[in-house]
Amino acid sequence: MSLEVVDVRPHEKVKNVYWVRYEDGSEKLATKNLVPGHRVYGEPLIKWGDVEYRIWNPYRSKLAAAILKGISTVPLDEGYKVLYLGAASGTTASHVADIIGPKGAVYAVEFAHRVMREFIERCEPRKNMIPILADAQFPTLYRAIVPQVDVIYADIAQPFQSKILADNADVFLKDEGWAMIAIKAMSIDVTQKPSETYKREIDTLKERGFEIVDVVHLEPFDEAHAFVVARKIPKK
Repeated sequence: MSLEVVDVRPHEKVKNVYWVRYEDGSEKLATKNLVPGHRVYGEPLIKWGDVEYRIWNPYRSKLAAAILKGISTVPLDEGYKVLYLGAASGTTASHVADIIGPKGAVYAVEFAHRVMREFIERCEPRKNMIPILADAQFPTLYRAIVPQVDVIYADIAQPFQSKILADNADVFLKDEGWAMIAIKAMSIDVTQKPSETYKREIDTLKERGFEIVDVVHLEPFDEAHAFVVARKIPKK
């Protein structure tokens, strides 16, 4: 038996993200569904008034987990252009697309052919998600497709994650633009403690011209993961 929704209210810090409260007092994150009636990964759809919301699962999305862990800044807003590195099958990318709305765009880079086929299907009804089959290590390969962006989001299971983000920022990120990265310690170096890996990746961002705005660890939603929000320091 499903619980009844008793309230939907805006998140206190994150634009275009909402709390859905149930009759037992529990609350879940949600975004307004850009394509009403359409699910992306089997998530529940909630109708409140004339608006449909998609429940956002923090065990399937590192950005949702970061919000629940109290990240101080989520630099997304309506109309933003986002370069998303490591889109996989589009779970988080689709919620980002909800947040930025139809006037924004998510340029979603994914390297795995099998996953990309599934992702393309999910992009068809969401016209603000643009799938790009490419390796994020080589940003010049998609330079003709991607414009200057407000935000780069990186969720890539490769070593040198921060370097890959910074290389893309050199090509695509606006002055004083933002970066969000989910650092996967076990994908970078299984021989080091996660804390050492986080420090090394964060130091790389600093060396490449980013100011670190906030860092949260994602346990219990994801083990050995840290989520970093940073801002590009303008060149003098």
